[in-house]
Amino acid sequence: MALPKSMRLQGHRTFDYIHKNSVKYYGKLMTFKIARSNQQILISHRITNTSNNFKVAIAISKKVSKKAVERNKIRRILHEYLLKNIQKYNNHKPYWLLVNLKIGNFYNDKSKLLEEFQYLMFKSGLIK
Repeated sequence: MALPKSMRLQGHRTFDYIHKNSVKYYGKLMTFKIARSNQQILISHRITNTSNNFKVAIAISKKVSKKAVERNKIRRILHEYLLKNIQKYNNHKPYWLLVNLKIGNFYNDKSKLLEEFQYLMFKSGLIK
């Protein structure tokens, strides 16, 4: 179950903007970078049918796992958690979230991964 296209971030200018203008939250397994949405960047990428809602990108380096299958599995786990826990009333927040997973041997422990993801979501105020 993947995130709807309307919730995904795309475009290099979007990521540059997040890296420069974000508030960072650090965990043992991952880092959150949260920035206010900037619709001008999306317009420059010719993405016009989007609203000012919450958008997410999950970046998993090859240093986490060399196998794309395992990286995609982690990505699907986090997307599924987001879809279950971001209800309509949380989706109105005008933020962009970039999740970067740190290097480690944690990807086989789904509960540990989701526990930290949930902790950082609460810590950042994205879900209550």
